[in-house]
Amino acid sequence: MAPRPQSPRLPQPAHGSPQPGRPRHSQAPDWLEPAMAANGIGSWHWDIRADRIVCDERALAILGLQEVEPEAALQALQQAGAPASVPAAAVPPIPATLPTAATAVLPGGRTPQASITADEFLALLHPEDAPIVKRRVERAIAELGQCGAYYRTVFPSGELHAVRFRGRVLADEQGRPTHMVGFVWDATVELHKRRRADHAATVREERTLFIREAAKALSEAVTTADVARVFTELPLPGIPPDGLVLAVLESGRIQILAASGYDGQSRPPHDHVPLDADHPAALALRTRTPVFLASQEEYRQRFPVAWPPVNGHPRHAWAFLPLVASGRPLGVCLVSFDENRSLDYEERTLLSTLGGLVGQSLARARLHDAEHELAAGLQRVLLPRRVPPVPGFESVARYLPAGTGLQIGGDWYDVVALPGGHVGVVIGDVQGHDVHAAGVMGQLRIALRAYAAEGHPPAAVMTRASRFLADLDTGHFATCLYAEVNVDYGAVYAVRAGHLNPLIRRADGSTAVQHVDGGLPLGVDPDQGYMVSRFTLDPGDVLLLCTDGLVETRRVDLDEGMERLRRVVTGGRDTIGSAAGQDADLSALADRIARSAADSAERDDDVALLLLRWEGLTASRPREQLRRRIGQADLARIAEVRAELRDAVRRWGVGELSDTVELLASELVTNALVHTDRDAMLTARLTRDPDTGQGRLRIEVVDDSDQWPKRRTPGEQASSGRGLMLVEALSDAWGVEPNGVGKRMWFELVAEEPLDPARDEPTGS
Repeated sequence: MAPRPQSPRLPQPAHGSPQPGRPRHSQAPDWLEPAMAANGIGSWHWDIRADRIVCDERALAILGLQEVEPEAALQALQQAGAPASVPAAAVPPIPATLPTAATAVLPGGRTPQASITADEFLALLHPEDAPIVKRRVERAIAELGQCGAYYRTVFPSGELHAVRFRGRVLADEQGRPTHMVGFVWDATVELHKRRRADHAATVREERTLFIREAAKALSEAVTTADVARVFTELPLPGIPPDGLVLAVLESGRIQILAASGYDGQSRPPHDHVPLDADHPAALALRTRTPVFLASQEEYRQRFPVAWPPVNGHPRHAWAFLPLVASGRPLGVCLVSFDENRSLDYEERTLLSTLGGLVGQSLARARLHDAEHELAAGLQRVLLPRRVPPVPGFESVARYLPAGTGLQIGGDWYDVVALPGGHVGVVIGDVQGHDVHAAGVMGQLRIALRAYAAEGHPPAAVMTRASRFLADLDTGHFATCLYAEVNVDYGAVYAVRAGHLNPLIRRADGSTAVQHVDGGLPLGVDPDQGYMVSRFTLDPGDVLLLCTDGLVETRRVDLDEGMERLRRVVTGGRDTIGSAAGQDADLSALADRIARSAADSAERDDDVALLLLRWEGLTASRPREQLRRRIGQADLARIAEVRAELRDAVRRWGVGELSDTVELLASELVTNALVHTDRDAMLTARLTRDPDTGQGRLRIEVVDDSDQWPKRRTPGEQASSGRGLMLVEALSDAWGVEPNGVGKRMWFELVAEEPLDPARDEPTGS
């Protein structure tokens, strides 16, 4: 078993010596008391068995238990490191109400002044420190050893002080602890140092966090306006500003972009400052060095020329921070205060770091703004400024740029007025979302528009556009849908090159996807041929063309997107396209569709949208006339013209003539194309007898050849030569007339029943 640690023994009592139970000390050297007084050290003695602690005068003062005058107490507190702003009245006299113990002996033989119990002593300590001191003293008693501690104590005035003590346990002859003696000294200065160090560490941590958060916020700022908003909302830790200004260098002048902390009467007088002026903002920008002004007097002395506009403003201290990126001056940040303020090194470093972050963010934002403005201007030039009005149609277009990047792409739309008063509509999408794609889109749009305006049929327009894009050799392809719409009777001839099918919104409000035969995208195969799909519109029907950005995203496939679009288009059918809303603005439908795309967080592509509504026949056009040009090399066009004639005569109320007129017109057109080397122009016109109301349908085919047709008598096995015979046999009248350098062949058919002019139908139907 380990021996119990030895402790100094109490001396045996002698004649004239203190009674047993009290420590006996030799005479203290003469230098001990002056040394303790010079170092502010007090002494104490604790009778463990009697539980009485006695202290000398200095110990009582250190513990806040001595009756002292307020002025002396204040002076002692200030010497100990307490704030100088504590008033003397806040330190009331402390009465010495503790019982005296004059019979006790302190280390060095000094006379004690007052005594307290151990519990009363612990009550003087800070609640967080008392348990620590108690554990250390108990361990020292158990081990008959020494102990020391640093603790905080609260004076009766409420002030917080710090104390350090050292003590040693004394034992009797049997080795039992009986006394504890020691020293105590004031450590309040150390406490304030710790508190200042803790505060400085907290401020540094706050500033580090601020720089991290400011860098994150500024890195997310996209535009110059975003940078200005982030900067003017920044809370500077430890140096809260009263005013923030962000100014940029434009045309040799520093101009305010945004400000906070100013009202209309105290607007910062630092706007439109020339770069060469004797002004702190200009100096900071010229020298790339921050300018700090701690007071109005310093401002007036250093910048007398710039001082008059500032005089009278509530600001008293300023920090002008230059904004520089890649060695290029961009502007100035101004941080101002309502009171005089001399910034220390760490505060200046914080502001300089902030200026660097703002400068880098501003450089990125200005580059983005310039690129965005360039892209937006290019997009405005490449797309039609307005949809041209076409009699018989109402059309509306919308374009939404992509939500990311330069917000420019290859989507386009167009409306082309065609010969004969008809209209061609185009929607397309060039691969890519950059300036190159936009440039290719512009060239392709112009080429396709030229081909359509020349009067080429839809298949030829698409084939030529594909060959044109392939010849450009840009590495891009494009999807496209081109449709030619007949203004007379709403027939649509559509060609699709890898693009979406159109939608049709009927006058009754129902909406469906209209299938169009498709081919390869433009530019993939220059020899690709395209099939033409034909469908018809009724008066009030809306044809919708769009690009894939409206219906397809990374999370939504094409079929789901088309169904969403169909539901959006179907909604609100009581106001658009219905009989009651025939004259309603088509823009309402376009806006509703555009909002559905703009509100989608999933959209990452640009969107082009084109709506075309056929209004039916109008009074501005002949109601019963059809004109079509048939190219010499486009024999397939004959079938299309026959179909258009059939629809026309049905709409004109003489549907019983459709078979005959289709047959005879086909014969005249074929004769003109086969026996001449020029194009042919077909015209169909229905007239009425004003007296009888009887309708007469006249078909004319004009060509530029002066060779007149010859009537032949073919044999039974002949495969041709019966054209004029059929015309003569089935028509009510026919003939050939000269027409300039060419000729005009015609025939007429008479409706069997008179027509009702109000209904365009036979009166007996």
